Parts: sequence; structure tokens; C-alpha cells
Amino acid sequence: MIRTSVSLLAVFALAACGPGEPNPPTEPAEPIDTPEAAAPPGAPPPGAGSILPGAGPRSFVGRWAADVSWCPNTTGPERPIEITTTRFEGYENSCAITNIAQVSDGYEAALTCTAEGAVANERVRMAVSGQTLRLTWLNRDNALVTLTKCTTLEDTSAG
Repeated sequence: MIRTSVSLLAVFALAACGPGEPNPPTEPAEPIDTPEAAAPPGAPPPGAGSILPGAGPRSFVGRWAADVSWCPNTTGPERPIEITTTRFEGYENSCAITNIAQVSDGYEAALTCTAEGAVANERVRMAVSGQTLRLTWLNRDNALVTLTKCTTLEDTSAG
């Protein structure tokens, strides 16, 4: 009987030390020391520092319009442009994003565009703040266009 009581006391004592009750919000838990937490981060794989089409943050992805009343339009000159991580589609032009790099205030993209049968290379800086996209056309004397986000591509049917 004494042996059973001592065993039960040991179990209860260990249970009291373990992860029983959560810490109150005013007393955060101590960090857990594990070999993984103490190890320095490994070197990134080769090429991990570059951003390629289809990778990286997607803040600029969506449908964007110069006037929000254009958002429902799917044809004509008064319709939104559509930007994905690999495409930049506007009225009467279609561009492939051939390179994209993060810069201090957004992303700079190299575009190869086809418009009215002609092919042109363009460079644009895309900077998003909230629901506003600021496009700076780098090879057009830094011409600036400000657009408003209509919705995400996933929520929009492209008619």
C-alpha cells in the first residue's frame, strides 16, 4: 500500500511539472531549448535569392483599373488590366513577364509585349500600397500610372 501511494505521488508530482495548464497571457512561456532551435540556419539552396516569374510575393497580382467603374468590364478600352506572376494583360496588348526583381519600393519587371502585331520590350516598376498600384514605366521617361484593385483574379471571372 505504501509503495502504491509513493508511486501515485511521483506520478502526480511529474504531472504538475509537465505541460498541464496553459500560461496566462501576462506570463508568456519560456522558449523551448531543442538542438534544432540552437542550430544556426543553413545556407539557402543555389538560386534561392532570385525571384523568377511564378515565384515570390503576389501583392501586384489581380485586376487593376484607372477608374473603379471599369472593374466589371471585360472588353473595350475601359476595362481593368490583369496581372499574374507571369503575365501583364491590358487592352490591345499582351505581355509576358520575363524577369522580376524585388526593389526597395516594390518590384521591377521586364516585359515582352505584343500589341497590334508589334513586339516591344518594356520595363515597369510596380509598387502596391493597400488597394493602390503605382506603375512607373521606366523606359517611358518614368511615366506614372495609378490604378485601383478591383478584386483578386481568383474572385473574378474573366469573360
